Amino acid sequence: MRNIKKVAKSIRWFIMDVDGVLTDGGIIYDSNGGELKKFCVKDGMGITLLHNVGIKTAILTSRRSPMVEKRAKELGIDEVIQGAKNKLQLYEKLKEKYSVIDDQILYVGDDFPDLPVLRRVGFPVCVKNSPEEIKSVCVYITKKEGGNGAVREVAELLLKLQGKYEEAIKKYTGD
Repeated sequence: MRNIKKVAKSIRWFIMDVDGVLTDGGIIYDSNGGELKKFCVKDGMGITLLHNVGIKTAILTSRRSPMVEKRAKELGIDEVIQGAKNKLQLYEKLKEKYSVIDDQILYVGDDFPDLPVLRRVGFPVCVKNSPEEIKSVCVYITKKEGGNGAVREVAELLLKLQGKYEEAIKKYTGD
């Protein structure tokens, strides 16, 4: 098992899946066939805290949804990649675009489409209700489930491991 504190020090990008990570994995359809998603505001604050100290964020999801685009825009997420049938291929393009290496990336996933990326990144994370095959490649498994504060949990953990938590919350605490 990798030393989580050592791995955390070099993280510059925080990439996450959506369904099952930023949401609880449920999909609600309205009577017109429109899709609805519920996002946790606690996760949104976690993403904002990352931005407060210069950590870049990205979404990498297999599905397409206008709600994901809207939420990402609200949060100032740096990159939004939807419709990723081959997540590893698009992950590689993101790395190339921003000149980052695997060891500088944390990825939060929850299921089999995330596995190739989780095997590659420096800091692989999954949510607590992920299958065992996913958990076995991760250096951290959240205590919270996706859509219920798991992203916030990981964001705070990363910031604390990097020694940047106090700096990230400074504008809210008045210190």
